Amino acid sequence: LLDTDTLSAIQKNNPVAIGNANAYLATYPDLILSLMTRYEILRGLKAKQATVQLAAFEAFCMVNTVLPMTEPVIVRASNIYADLHRRGALIG
Repeated sequence: LLDTDTLSAIQKNNPVAIGNANAYLATYPDLILSLMTRYEILRGLKAKQATVQLAAFEAFCMVNTVLPMTEPVIVRASNIYADLHRRGALIG
């Protein structure tokens, strides 16, 4: 699940982020982001009036998976975070 920082790095053609995305895509059919990440990217691009990047992002979302934010998703995500936090294994 891509977070906003990682997706931004991919959009900016960061070689490490692109390499990680390509490695993931070698095994899985598409990239996955949450509706919250979509919102954060959209608000930033719209605030900058970055129409070219906005069109590219919309195309990206059409060929990848955008997961909805539902109550079960929020509860599960908070459980995963709490477990990782207790183990000292938070994901950057």
